[in-house]
Amino acid sequence: MAERESESPTHSPYTVLRNRDLMLYLTARNLARIGSQLTSVAIGWELYTRTRDPMALAYVGLVQFLPVLVLAIPAGHAADRFGRKQIVQSAHLILAFCSLGLALVSGLHAPVPWVYLCLLCAGLARGFSGPATASMLPQFVPPEQFESAIRWNSSVSQIASMLGPALGGAVIALGRSATPAFLLDAGLTLVAFLFIALAVPRYRQEPRQSVPLTLESLTAGLRFVWRTRIILATITLDLFAVLLGGAVALLPIYATDILRVGPQGLGWLQAAPSAGAVCMALLLAHLPPLRRPGLAMLWAVAGFGVATIVFGFSRSFPLSLAMLFLTGALDNISVVVRSTLVQTLTPDEMLGRVSAVNQVFISSSNQLGGFESGLVASFFGPVVSVVSGGIGTLLVVGAVASAWPEVRAFGERKAE
Repeated sequence: MAERESESPTHSPYTVLRNRDLMLYLTARNLARIGSQLTSVAIGWELYTRTRDPMALAYVGLVQFLPVLVLAIPAGHAADRFGRKQIVQSAHLILAFCSLGLALVSGLHAPVPWVYLCLLCAGLARGFSGPATASMLPQFVPPEQFESAIRWNSSVSQIASMLGPALGGAVIALGRSATPAFLLDAGLTLVAFLFIALAVPRYRQEPRQSVPLTLESLTAGLRFVWRTRIILATITLDLFAVLLGGAVALLPIYATDILRVGPQGLGWLQAAPSAGAVCMALLLAHLPPLRRPGLAMLWAVAGFGVATIVFGFSRSFPLSLAMLFLTGALDNISVVVRSTLVQTLTPDEMLGRVSAVNQVFISSSNQLGGFESGLVASFFGPVVSVVSGGIGTLLVVGAVASAWPEVRAFGERKAE
């Protein structure tokens, strides 16, 4: 450890950014992310302004989560058995057509079920490509630069997640419709397809029919996560904390009925968590590795819960923005710790299947969390939904810290 610390001052965090193929991969991934964030804002605005029903927002999360749940195991197996690059490219083409479909539905004011059908098709594409996308990263960087690549991947992803909602709100406000946002998403996704096509995996070879199709191989990712307690603990913490504490699904209600800030205000509200995550990611990219990452993650998730509670009660647009900014900054610590653990502790031949399990947890927290928030809001109102979720997050932190003491202790040896 002493040797690593003595080398860190001479190591530049920008070295990894000179990697051409990594930059193509990051650019493609984040152009697609900007597009998906555009669509997220547009979907929320269109559905709530057309229906005024919180359950319409809840169903968005559910219809996007179910494909990930159903496809997780076969998608992870495919990522370890076949070419990951080809899987990702195929998914980008499908996503572009889904966005064009949403533009058509919006432009023609077609019935709402057509919106959910397009979202379901997009969810199928993302569910199948997610493990392949996540497990491609080690193919573009040498092992000694991998942790730096993860941090920059998190940074640029959050920048994309910040730009997408702000751009989406502006596009909707200028066009007086969600249709242009869907069209822009389709264009960005096609450009991402081209960038992925240009990126060349140089450090780890693509799988070539090396994993047999058996029940044991299909469930290997689940068994690996179950045996590796520190990974199980961190993804469980993230799952329940974000599932309960996520307020993002209800932002169209807050922007329309509580804060009254319109589509541009909605864009800023949805961009605020990513802005916070960008600032935290850039800070982490310039700092040495966390000495006690497990303890830092617990405190970060607890802070996430407190900020969620304050946001739930807020009637001030600046205060609401500040709290959402804080949730994004704190959540990024959790993302970096969890992603580093999954990518570094998992053998490469199992990375697709383990990434699939991780994707189910992430999708459960985001999409299923959106369904939970909308469901509670439909019965008790948005404020009760958000505040009770923040309280639930604090309870989850206490439960995980008690059930998995190794999370608190993780990294202690590195500090010695």
